[in-house]
Amino acid sequence: MRRVAGVMTGTSLDAIDIAVLQIEQTSGSPHGGHIRLEGFFSRPFEPALRQDLLNLQARGHDELHRAAVIANRFAEAISGVVLKALKELGLHSSDIAAIGVHGQTIRHQPELGYSLQLNAPARIAEATGISVVSDFRSRDVAAGGQGAPLVPAFHEAIFSHADECRAIVNVGGIANITWLGNPLLGYDTGPGNMLMDAWIQRHAGKAFDQDGAWAATGSIHSPLLEAMLKDDFFRRTPPKSTGRDLFSLSWLDALIHQQGMGNITPQDVQATLLALTAQSIAAEILLLEQRALDSCQRQCERVLICGGGANNAALMERLTQAIISLAGRPMPVVSTATLGWPPQTIEAAAFAWLADRTIAGLPGNAASVTGARGPRILGSITPA
Repeated sequence: MRRVAGVMTGTSLDAIDIAVLQIEQTSGSPHGGHIRLEGFFSRPFEPALRQDLLNLQARGHDELHRAAVIANRFAEAISGVVLKALKELGLHSSDIAAIGVHGQTIRHQPELGYSLQLNAPARIAEATGISVVSDFRSRDVAAGGQGAPLVPAFHEAIFSHADECRAIVNVGGIANITWLGNPLLGYDTGPGNMLMDAWIQRHAGKAFDQDGAWAATGSIHSPLLEAMLKDDFFRRTPPKSTGRDLFSLSWLDALIHQQGMGNITPQDVQATLLALTAQSIAAEILLLEQRALDSCQRQCERVLICGGGANNAALMERLTQAIISLAGRPMPVVSTATLGWPPQTIEAAAFAWLADRTIAGLPGNAASVTGARGPRILGSITPA
């Protein structure tokens, strides 16, 4: 048995999440062995650090210096939370074989050959006394892939079922889908919580829309929704990935201006953004199901939701309605918690699993998902 930890901050930058896994090494297992979630720990970002990280998403003055300084602060924050998590779980640094630290994505341009995550793994290794695995995306990008999403391979390891066809949707800042079929498929579907979070932050000073309550006070603005769904990203064929480089408030502001919608209320925009997330996810579920049926595979029998969006009751309801509308039949849309994996734990757990793959010398990407030329061992190791 090997104990590994994973750290994820995500596009939403709402918290530092840490998951600790026990992975029982099993000879011949394609996924490395039996996987058990031992513990999960989360702490909100310190507001000033969160804002500095958000500011780096856009080009600005003296970026190299600012990025280096902020990376060190980011690493110090992660190290502190890791040590608190271990204490809370009754563990010591010596109990952990490695920490997978994804880092904070500040530029994602796989079409230009790079995906850049802010990180300072040497500082984390120094502060925690634990070896750090980082820079997970670069090798996949170098092999012609998108470098994302990387979590579908983990979804397959913990959620695949011989008797049920399933889709897994992670609704973080960006939403991505995993189709547990043959082959394994997965890609980004578009905005998840990111635009909704940014919009409510601008207009109500809140970090997120609790249970979609503010969106529920507005009405969907059909012309704006149609304009957003016309973006080229939604018509692009997989593999594909996206981020703040595309779906930003500047993108939204430009559409509102271009369509002459200056009088639209903030609440109506929020309701429309929620509908955008739900409708874009539902469309991809149905597209993947039709592709599966064309190759004599089964209909999708369950949609599992993880990430922060699983806690948004209005989004879950809207997504359920959108799927019924497109599929013409009910399709259960449930949290991954129903299978024993709380929705907030999945991404951090995935990077613990990916770190374990790296130190075991096993590939971590799924080429059918990312578009890489083949399986690759991901990540760079910074020894303790």
